[in-house]
Amino acid sequence: MATEQWFVEPLPPGPGETPPPDDLEAGAQPCGDASWLASPGGPGDPPEAEPEDVQGQLQEASTATPSPEPLAPGPAPPRLPLDTMFSPITEQLRYLLKKADDFQSYLLYRDRVQKEQLAKAMPTFLQMCEPYFLYLEAAARSVPPIYGALQELVRKGLLEISQQLTLRLEQLVLMYASFGFVDLEETDPLSISCFFCGRFSISPSHEVSIFRYCAPAAYTASRFPRYLYKKMRWNLETTPEPSGRGQDSHVDYYFLCYRDTWEDTGKSPANSCPQIQKLWSIGRWVPLGPAEDDLYSWILCPQPPGDYQQLLTIGFEEPSHMLATDLLVQILTGQAGPARPPSAAGPAAWAAQGS
Repeated sequence: MATEQWFVEPLPPGPGETPPPDDLEAGAQPCGDASWLASPGGPGDPPEAEPEDVQGQLQEASTATPSPEPLAPGPAPPRLPLDTMFSPITEQLRYLLKKADDFQSYLLYRDRVQKEQLAKAMPTFLQMCEPYFLYLEAAARSVPPIYGALQELVRKGLLEISQQLTLRLEQLVLMYASFGFVDLEETDPLSISCFFCGRFSISPSHEVSIFRYCAPAAYTASRFPRYLYKKMRWNLETTPEPSGRGQDSHVDYYFLCYRDTWEDTGKSPANSCPQIQKLWSIGRWVPLGPAEDDLYSWILCPQPPGDYQQLLTIGFEEPSHMLATDLLVQILTGQAGPARPPSAAGPAAWAAQGS
């Protein structure tokens, strides 16, 4: 490399000459840099610099030359503010909430024919929200965490957005049901008794889907167990490991329910305390028949009978949509105990036990 042209008095280029590319790689050096003057070599005898030497010279040049944007690697840039990270997510939330407001305003100010058409479009709108729920729940509850030190802050923000949209959709469906355009009866195949609220994995072979009932529904159509009403459902799908030959995937069902203590004790609201009317818990569906391989009995069975295995007693206050799923995850990963905030365990512990 011809380094002499970077010395105190650079040689002027001849007519039509341009500096060779090798000279441009080193960058302009300050005139008084003694270390460059001591570089070996001279005209007609250019030294062959090793790659490490060239890189070291480049770093020295970039630090010695004042520049508004230095090329040398410096401290890591500050993290983006959470508001900036959440900007695309909140924009999508505003769009879906605006659509929900449109459905509500149309219900109040349009004629009956248009209202019936909107009622038919309601399931389509709920399906439109499903990919958004999928992203929110999977990103927030991913195992292992994907946001590093910011995982807890990001997780809380994503789940709060998911909960906000869930409650808005529930309110919208209930309003349409109050006008008679939507049926909430679970036995009707065309009803909107519940809707999908996201899916996430707690291990490579276990995946949880979330459903929320728009209005509390009897645990079974036969109302057994008595006085028991469900508000949320989780489908836990277990996929066998690749080595588990001959095993089929299966689904277990978990519910957020409350037991109506007024009905259970035979007391009326007049002589009961409203705060202790509903005792909330999380439990598992226990099938009572028919046998899985008895297809004929399944065809004749109007509804499969089942019992409720209570796994966690929460108390007389209904848990939030977000907290209820957090408590279920604690149950599934073996951390269930007295009802407590999810921060008591944390996603890292879930990942360790859920893997």
